[in-house]
Amino acid sequence: MEPVHIIGAGLAGSEAAWQLSRAGVPVVLHEMRPLVATFAHKSGDFAEMVCSNSFRSDDDQNNAVGQLHWEMRQAGGLIMQMADRHKLPAGGALAVDREAFAADVTAALTAQDLIRVEPGEITELPADGRWIIATGPLTSAALGQAIQAETGSDALAFFDAIAPIVHADTIDMNIAWRQSRYDKGGTEAERTAYINCPMTRDEYEAFIDALLEAEKTEFHEGETAGYFDGCLPIEVMAERGRETLRHGPMKPVGLTNPHDPAQKPYAVVQLRRDNALGTLYNIVGFQTKMKYGAQTRVFRMIPGLQEASFARLGGIHRNTFLNSPRLLDGQMRLRSKPHLRFAGQITGVEGYVESAAMGLLAARLAIAEARGMHLEPPPGTTAMGALVHHITGGAEARSFQPMNVNFGLFPPVEAKGGRRGRKARYPAYTDRAKQDFSAWLAAQ
Repeated sequence: MEPVHIIGAGLAGSEAAWQLSRAGVPVVLHEMRPLVATFAHKSGDFAEMVCSNSFRSDDDQNNAVGQLHWEMRQAGGLIMQMADRHKLPAGGALAVDREAFAADVTAALTAQDLIRVEPGEITELPADGRWIIATGPLTSAALGQAIQAETGSDALAFFDAIAPIVHADTIDMNIAWRQSRYDKGGTEAERTAYINCPMTRDEYEAFIDALLEAEKTEFHEGETAGYFDGCLPIEVMAERGRETLRHGPMKPVGLTNPHDPAQKPYAVVQLRRDNALGTLYNIVGFQTKMKYGAQTRVFRMIPGLQEASFARLGGIHRNTFLNSPRLLDGQMRLRSKPHLRFAGQITGVEGYVESAAMGLLAARLAIAEARGMHLEPPPGTTAMGALVHHITGGAEARSFQPMNVNFGLFPPVEAKGGRRGRKARYPAYTDRAKQDFSAWLAAQ
């Protein structure tokens, strides 16, 4: 059988390679790292997580991303299998030990007889064969230019910022405390998964002033700061209004400071465990484009982090994505070159699990094609189907922007006797999605 070539061994490419090989389809996996480095990646491992270590909510009853987790587990997804294996306490979220996770994904793929890894950069669009391009938001300049030359479209980009990581033993626990928001989680470890740093109003105002005044990273010539709203740098949020952060990543709700239970914090900075040892914590929602010196100075203004030592400071990079509603067909193929499929974040989905899900789906479509068959994507009533329908035609091409999975992408649930309340509506979405996704899998 003719192999399927995959460019990129990130989350989407790794998931695609796994699905293809497990179905008996040979794979050639092309990965430029570590021969060609990116500024964001630190290793040559597959599926390296460079921004956060969280797959977000794992609630498959009331959350769209939790439903997507469920669907990927049902489809035998490698990414979810490894995420479950390396899960860390994170309240109701699914967070992982990122280094152990990537190492195990790499080991699982390299152990497959049907997967051949070819190191090196692909700089041109292949003229023939079957290909899945899963190069992600850090697509190399040469391949990006080749895609642009083929599509004739202007480069589309948004900027994704990396949050800093703190050494846990440098956090002052006489000021900070451990608690998940609203005490979420079924175990004590889950209920105490986050470290919380409280701020008074004066401390918050001084912090906002410092954010606004700090020296920022300059953009390269020709780059445009078109941020994705789900991953805004904190200083950009502060520029939108002094109270924005208090209603975003620094909201104080659902938390009680045991050091001073009677005093309600004006704002709270949360840190989430970043490795299995519990020695590293990332500052939740604190993506930033401040220069390194400014980051250290500003972040040490946070109560509890006055003596913090940083394992990694924040950064910012350009993320490239296709205008998929215009360029891709319903099978995720480039309309002008249908032997090329695209998968992952480059298609205009946002988030680790969304990227991996598009890799899984692209592989399933390629498997059917390799067998001389045709497979329809999952129905739009499922999380995976809602995503792929959005990027391949559901979204307006003129204003297309990256999108996380959310219930707004799902067809409305018909309610008997009037509009359902939110608590009833979300399970109705996920119950329908489970039924329809199970039927889609069974038909294969």
